[in-house]
Amino acid sequence: MPPVEREIGYLLGGAFHRLAFTAWGEPDLPVVLCVHGLSRNGRDFDVLAESLSDRFHVLCPDLPGRGRSDWLADPELYRPLQYVQALAHLLAAVGRHVDWIGTSLGGICGMLAASLPGNPIRRLVLNDIGPFLPKAALARIIDYVGTIPDFASVGELEAYLRLVHAPFGALSDADWAHMAAHSSRTRPDGRVTLHYDPALTIPLLQSPPADMDMWAIWDRISVPMLALRGEHSDLLLPATFATMADRSATHVVAGAGHAPALMDSPTIGVIRRFLVS
Repeated sequence: MPPVEREIGYLLGGAFHRLAFTAWGEPDLPVVLCVHGLSRNGRDFDVLAESLSDRFHVLCPDLPGRGRSDWLADPELYRPLQYVQALAHLLAAVGRHVDWIGTSLGGICGMLAASLPGNPIRRLVLNDIGPFLPKAALARIIDYVGTIPDFASVGELEAYLRLVHAPFGALSDADWAHMAAHSSRTRPDGRVTLHYDPALTIPLLQSPPADMDMWAIWDRISVPMLALRGEHSDLLLPATFATMADRSATHVVAGAGHAPALMDSPTIGVIRRFLVS
């Protein structure tokens, strides 16, 4: 079944906005929600979603300010708790339990949602994210996300993505081309740039990067979890990952850093076995 592009309205900050998402698989199947990283979009999960669509109805939203979703007039709303509020409208429309797969920021949103009373999350997959994030890695991410270059073509943009997202792992030429196609927008002057609102970094730049401690949130999560770590990740440190193993299943993605693209068969197999167990 081919993917379907859909959207839903949500209320945030005193205004209604549009949240876009891609749906895979039959609607009556168990639901998996895939939430992407800081500067990415829901189409990053196409390979994973297609692989799971025989057993699951997979929903891959574009977070506010990314992809096909509306940009927000107030950049102060570009924060994890507000993203969870936006996604809550999608969860309400689903109306049943979901499994949540979150990469980086999407995993932070998943931890927040899973820590709340009455949440609908059945299982939680965290892709290269955990309850402690070191400031050096956060500074690195903010640095490249906060500077949005423009390019003469999508091909040039693809070359840029191959550089800044090399830690995603060993992607094929087709994977990089797919990522570039869904990461680009054409400006009125004909130049090509990345498909997210530059203002989403404003809340991140209000103070110097600091270690992020979310252990209190982690301690409130009671659902089964699978933690994935890129072998060379600088965001999910080995010590943090080891502590997470006390309460979650774990898997290391060889050859990747922050964050694994979840396009390789071994990692997809690990996720699939966790979700169907």
